[in-house]
Amino acid sequence: MEKALNPSTAPRAERARATRAQFIESDDKDMLRAARDLTKDLGEAKPGIYWPDMILSAGIGYGTLAAAILADSVTTAIAFGIISALALYRALMFIHELTHIHRNALPGFRAAWNLMVGIPMLVPSFMYEGVHTLHHKRTQYGTVEDPEYLPLALMKPWSLPAFVLVALLAPIGLLLRFAALLPLGVVIRPLRKMVWEQASALMINPEFRRKPAEGNLAKRVRWQEIGGFVWAWTLIGSISVLGWQPLLIALCVASLTAVINQLRTLVAHLWENDGEPMTVTAQFLDSVNVPPPGLAAEIWAPVGLRYHALHHLMPSMPYHDLPEAHRRLRKELGDNSTYDGANHSGMIELVGRIARSTMGVGRAP
Repeated sequence: MEKALNPSTAPRAERARATRAQFIESDDKDMLRAARDLTKDLGEAKPGIYWPDMILSAGIGYGTLAAAILADSVTTAIAFGIISALALYRALMFIHELTHIHRNALPGFRAAWNLMVGIPMLVPSFMYEGVHTLHHKRTQYGTVEDPEYLPLALMKPWSLPAFVLVALLAPIGLLLRFAALLPLGVVIRPLRKMVWEQASALMINPEFRRKPAEGNLAKRVRWQEIGGFVWAWTLIGSISVLGWQPLLIALCVASLTAVINQLRTLVAHLWENDGEPMTVTAQFLDSVNVPPPGLAAEIWAPVGLRYHALHHLMPSMPYHDLPEAHRRLRKELGDNSTYDGANHSGMIELVGRIARSTMGVGRAP
C-alpha cells in the first residue's frame, strides 16, 4: 500500500487536516517532541485543586439528590435530579485521574474518593485501575485486547443508539453485581471467575476478559468489594424504611449519569480503527479534543476529558494542567498542524461524523 504523505512535511498553508490513516506506520516526531519540551514545567498534581473539586462536586450531587427526593413537585424533582446527575458525574470522573496520577501524589485521595463517591455510586476504583491503562498501551490501543475500544464508526447504524441506551441499565446491573453475584461467587467459584472477567471493569469491548488482580490492587479489590456489598444491601434495605420512591429516584439519577458518560465515551474517539496496532500519533488522531471556546464540553467532558486526545499524548498530565498544555501546543504548532487534526468543535459534530460513517456501512452490500 502506498504510504500517505506526512502532513508535517508540507508547507503549513498547504496542509490538509491530519488523519489517523496517515500515521499508521510512522509518528509525527516534531509534534511528540513539542509535547515533551513545551510541558516540562507541568505535571504536578495539586492537592489544592483535586480535593476541593472532588468534595464540592460530590457534595452538590448528594445535596441535590436529597432535594429531588424531598421535592413536592415532579418539575422540581426533575430539575434537582439533572443537577445531581451532572455534579455526581463530575465527581465520578476523578476515577480517570486515579488511574494515571503517581501513587504518592495525593495521599489519601484514592481512599477518600472511594468512600465518598466510588462505593456509594457502586463504581469503586478497582473497576478502572489495572484496566484503563491497557487502553493506553501502544500495541493494544484499538485492538481486540483494548477493553475500551469498539470500531463504532465501522459498525451498523443501530449500534450507536444501542451503545448509548444500554447505559440506562448500568445502575441496576451494578446493584445486582454487588448485592447478588458477588456473594454467590464466594460459593460458586465458576460464577466468581465469570463476574471478575466480565463484570468487574468499566469496559465497552465485549470480547475483553479481565485477568486476576495482583499485589496491592488485589488488596484494594477486597475492601472495595466488601464496601460495595454492604452499600448495595443498605440501598435495598432502605425500601423497608423509606419506601420505593427514594431508591427509584436515586437510580434514575444514576442512570442519567451513566447515559451522559456513555455519550461522552461515544465522542471520545473517532472509532475508525479496524483492529490493527497504531503509532502514538495515529492513536492521538483517532482521539478527540473539544477545546474552548464554549462551556458545554466542560459539562459533558469534565475533569480534563475535553482534552482526551492530548491526554493520549501525555497520560500522566493532571487534568488541571491540560488546558495550559493545549494552549502552548496550539500556539507553537498552529493551524492545520498534525496537532490540530484532533481538535473538534463539539459533540453534535462528532456524533454526526460517526453516524454518517455507520450509514455508509449500513448501505454496504
